[in-house]
Amino acid sequence: MKALVTRLDSFGDVLLAGPAVRAVAARADTVTLLCGPHGAPAARLLPGVDEILVWDSPWTGFQPPRVDRADIDGLVAAVDADSALILTSFHQSPLPTALLLRLAGVGFVAADSEDYPGSLLDVRHHRAPHAHEAEAALDLAEAAGFPRVDDGRLRVLPPPAAGPLTGPGEYVVVHPGASVPARAWSPGRCAQAVRELTAAGRRVVVTGGAGERDLTAYVAGDAAVDLGGRTGAAELAGVLAGAACVVTGNTGPAHLAAAVDTPVVSLFAPVVPAERWRPYGVPYVLLGDQDAPCAGTRARRCPVPGHPCLDTVTALDVVAAVDKLVEAP
Repeated sequence: MKALVTRLDSFGDVLLAGPAVRAVAARADTVTLLCGPHGAPAARLLPGVDEILVWDSPWTGFQPPRVDRADIDGLVAAVDADSALILTSFHQSPLPTALLLRLAGVGFVAADSEDYPGSLLDVRHHRAPHAHEAEAALDLAEAAGFPRVDDGRLRVLPPPAAGPLTGPGEYVVVHPGASVPARAWSPGRCAQAVRELTAAGRRVVVTGGAGERDLTAYVAGDAAVDLGGRTGAAELAGVLAGAACVVTGNTGPAHLAAAVDTPVVSLFAPVVPAERWRPYGVPYVLLGDQDAPCAGTRARRCPVPGHPCLDTVTALDVVAAVDKLVEAP
């Protein structure tokens, strides 16, 4: 059986699909993962994936492309599968993807859908109302005939050793950036946390993408190792795997830390529900006002002056949370 799993969203979303991918891989001869360009680096890290199809969908992402007939025809021609599992967030419809998979000749299609699917789905599953995204994907896979085969935690392929990047000795990672501004702790607060962690005797490594070098340089200052722009996905996984703890917002590296079994101090803006998107399967401390006025808005930029849901969190709060996780038995 040739199976296809689709998750067309971001880096972290694809990581959260990993347990469901492993469930499918246990029963399929081959597994193709259909993902968007932002999710592709995560797809390359997942165990159980034999092939990756990268496609920029017009109905997902922050800046979706315009609908292009030739592009869609190309995707339909590229899909070669007998069965498919469409993974989406709770607020997304799987039906546009299901239509294209039917056009590609996929005979069995399963998805979570509150909308009437007509003949587009063979399994129309209803997700549990408060399920974590990783659990929801596993539940759908089981309903489609792919029961879980392991503990269901996030995993990635073994990453490279990080010593040449981080230097020797125990360290804490601070990752200040986020793909959505509303989910990021302010740079000033991050820089304060680095200074307080250093003053408390912690060695700190600051990470960030190629477009975040100015941010990581500011946050690291003279107190921390600055790895801004120096790690791809696999190298970042290695850095996070070697850390005693990771301090970050609700963004991809939080899920990557969980996938390499590293505890997370999660600076979580409540614009999306923590019960669905918190760090999964590892010890964590959730910081941030989960009852702030922005709760549940899915806002990309903070709609409340002063960003109070996160900027009421202090550097000393982060130090205490790190101590709790690192020193726990």
